[in-house]
Amino acid sequence: MLRRAPESPTRGRKPSLVRVAPAGFGTGVLTGFFGVGGGFVIVPALVLLLGLPLTLAIGTSLLVIALTSGAALAAHLASGSIDWIIASTFTGAAIAGALAGRRLGAIINPRRLGRLFALILVAIAVVLIAKNVPARL
Repeated sequence: MLRRAPESPTRGRKPSLVRVAPAGFGTGVLTGFFGVGGGFVIVPALVLLLGLPLTLAIGTSLLVIALTSGAALAAHLASGSIDWIIASTFTGAAIAGALAGRRLGAIINPRRLGRLFALILVAIAVVLIAKNVPARL
């Protein structure tokens, strides 16, 4: 996503379910295995593998995350405990941040927004590698 995205065979038309299901399964495996935030895997998959425009990929990713988060919340409510003060404070701040981010995203060129997202992904990857490599040595 740092460089111009290659032309996708699905760009400009709906991707087939034959492509969507494996991409969804693959992102689910990566998210579950590495424990990374879903949007950091889902958005690039939607853009690069399925050819969705960035803004559509972001909205689609948010819906997927909301639905999977709801399922995870139900599981945790049934079997675990939740610190409601932290959860509600964090949720309120996250909603405020999402609204601010949406306004900011509306004024940034989509191509630049895609590059910024890719740079953030690279920075997070570098930090995670730097933190985890010494633990493996």
